[in-house]
Amino acid sequence: MTFVWPSLLAALVLVPVLVAAYVVLQRRRARGADALATSGLLAAGGSRRLGRRRHVPFALLLAALAVMIFALSRPQATLATSRASGTVLVVVDVSNSMGADDVEPTRLAVAQDVVRRFVAAQPSSIDIGLVAFGAGALVTQQPTAEHAEVLAAIDRLKTGGRTSLGQGLLVAMSTIAGTPVALPEEGEPAPPSPGYFPSASILLVSDGEETGGPEPTAVAQIAADAGVHVSAIGVGTDEGTTIAVDGYQVATALDEQGLRGLVSITGGTYAPAAEAAGVDTMTESLERRVTSVDETTEITALFALAAVALLVAGGGLMLRWFGRVV
Repeated sequence: MTFVWPSLLAALVLVPVLVAAYVVLQRRRARGADALATSGLLAAGGSRRLGRRRHVPFALLLAALAVMIFALSRPQATLATSRASGTVLVVVDVSNSMGADDVEPTRLAVAQDVVRRFVAAQPSSIDIGLVAFGAGALVTQQPTAEHAEVLAAIDRLKTGGRTSLGQGLLVAMSTIAGTPVALPEEGEPAPPSPGYFPSASILLVSDGEETGGPEPTAVAQIAADAGVHVSAIGVGTDEGTTIAVDGYQVATALDEQGLRGLVSITGGTYAPAAEAAGVDTMTESLERRVTSVDETTEITALFALAAVALLVAGGGLMLRWFGRVV
């Protein structure tokens, strides 16, 4: 347990002081009662009949004071809370072709805008990670519920290199599974299944052009077998344009047919960037997993209620047994 204002706990020194004062008061009353008995006068014997129980009301009031001091110090406790959550790996194409300007200002800029809107639309129960891929792929942000970190990672994306859709999907699947995922090699035993992850999905944002690497449809089949849906947003135009790569003019265009075929393997959805508003709701179909999350919670109210209950109980017993609150 921690406290927001721990310095107030110093007030607990009042507890032993009041105990000492109470002991002195009780001794004085005992001496007065003995003096009355010696003189032949009959002292009120109600408290004597109660025996040691007569100290219970004061003990309750003293406990109320101690608990109230704890409440004023604003205690905090770390509690395990359940959270139904899902995971989305956003896989963004950053190859040279994403620098094309057939959509303004560039394909990558449009992709970043779409992904930002997607991230902003997700609740905190969705953990989002970011994978950037060209010829290779890199996890630039591990899945997290802190979506501001994902947005910052999106802003850092830059274009460069060739395109390997399969490599991007493999890295995303490895991140979801928590272990490297690879395609089976010819003549070698098939690698073990990565597992089943219906609470995870992949959102691929690309122009769909493939220039080499693992076969993306084979990786999509691995995702389908693992219960992971792959959805895609196509960026670019069918007419395309040309880009300069190493001094050469290279034609590039949106491969919408390839992206549609890829997502159909996993039962995912496809939308061009201009019509991608509906992709914000893709996480609604996720089978959320229940996880335990440690959260720091202020429990001042609990201590305050306990203090009031003790105060009422102590005061009530004093009024009932002695007719006064002293």
